[in-house]
Amino acid sequence: MNSNPVVWFEIYVEDMERARAFYEATLDVVLEKMLPPTEEMSKEANMEMWSFPGPRDSETAMTTPGASGMLVKMEGFGPGAGGTLVYFGCEECGATAARAVKNGGRTVSEKMSIGEYGFIALVRDTEGNMIGLHSMQ
Repeated sequence: MNSNPVVWFEIYVEDMERARAFYEATLDVVLEKMLPPTEEMSKEANMEMWSFPGPRDSETAMTTPGASGMLVKMEGFGPGAGGTLVYFGCEECGATAARAVKNGGRTVSEKMSIGEYGFIALVRDTEGNMIGLHSMQ
């Protein structure tokens, strides 16, 4: 298989401004405002979306390592525990976890070894979603 096994993720939020500030500061990225897929969805769901950096054309997105995704504020879909756990790649997950806490998040699990596969840490974002951080060092 030459394509990504994970092709998309959505992180549901209640306070988009707060969530954007958290992810941009914690992951040192700039999110891009996205239009809803259809005008009907925009009206019916009162939808707001901000995309993480990555390839914008579908062919490149499907054949490049990593997954595309976005923060979504939409009626009927709220943040919380037990949904999807998304792992973000980073240079050093302990430092990124510390930035998460500095930016209003909470530590769930400190940096730990996962053997030959590197290290992970788990944090909660400002909306209550748990996210994973992965690094090789």
